Amino acid sequence: MTNTVWMRGVEWLAAASADPRACKWGWDHGDGVALLEAGRYWDVLSVPDRLGLLTLDLLWRPALPVPGPTLVDTTAGRVGFFLPPDPSGGWVGAGLRYATKGSWVAVPPPYRPARALEWLVPPDGSGALHAPGTLEEALQQANGALAVLAPMCGR
Repeated sequence: MTNTVWMRGVEWLAAASADPRACKWGWDHGDGVALLEAGRYWDVLSVPDRLGLLTLDLLWRPALPVPGPTLVDTTAGRVGFFLPPDPSGGWVGAGLRYATKGSWVAVPPPYRPARALEWLVPPDGSGALHAPGTLEEALQQANGALAVLAPMCGR
């Protein structure tokens, strides 16, 4: 990622903060994590890491656009996909968590990890997010693959 893309990503992400300047200062001088409210610019669908990592792999197909911002929390074992805001929160499934208006998401800056949080696909500042239909299809494919693999892996 070029420096310009990083800076656009920083500005885009910090815009979700009540105080973007304080948010950016905290990334650089604080603990490197900001709590940002979902529901205004984006929502986050959080899934178990095995499902999320396989889903992201399926989204990296040449026929598809580059996936939207995607965050991993290695301590919690979760992958978060940034989606357009959807107040209905229509995502239902075992292990799925949906953060929308009134929910807060811990995020590092786009240019480096902080604690257990790391961008797998950092925001590029364009506002591009995961397309809900494309993400749902990839999640279903990944879930099907994991269901087949689970008995072979003893899980």
